[in-house]
Amino acid sequence: MRKQVEGKRAGRRPRRSFTASFKREVVALVRQGDRTLPAICREMDLSETAVRRWVEQAEVDAGEKDGLTTEEREELRRLRRENRILRDERDILKRAATFFAMETR
Repeated sequence: MRKQVEGKRAGRRPRRSFTASFKREVVALVRQGDRTLPAICREMDLSETAVRRWVEQAEVDAGEKDGLTTEEREELRRLRRENRILRDERDILKRAATFFAMETR
């Protein structure tokens, strides 16, 4: 059994966010190849999974690998949000039209 600490799992740290420039620096360190990825992650107190994702996304952005670029991901996120808002607005208008149709009868 794992030890519980104040209702949270032991050893779990809070989610952190990093700037794009910091991520670029870490990716550059990994690409230099002077040190291994696990060594860099230990030095900078980062998870290997996150750094591997950053490196993979940098490869996609550079056109070295297939996938959605960072700009495409941001656009997709924006369009999905806009689509959700438009759907909600449409549903509200449908309900309003139904309500007013019932009132006129």
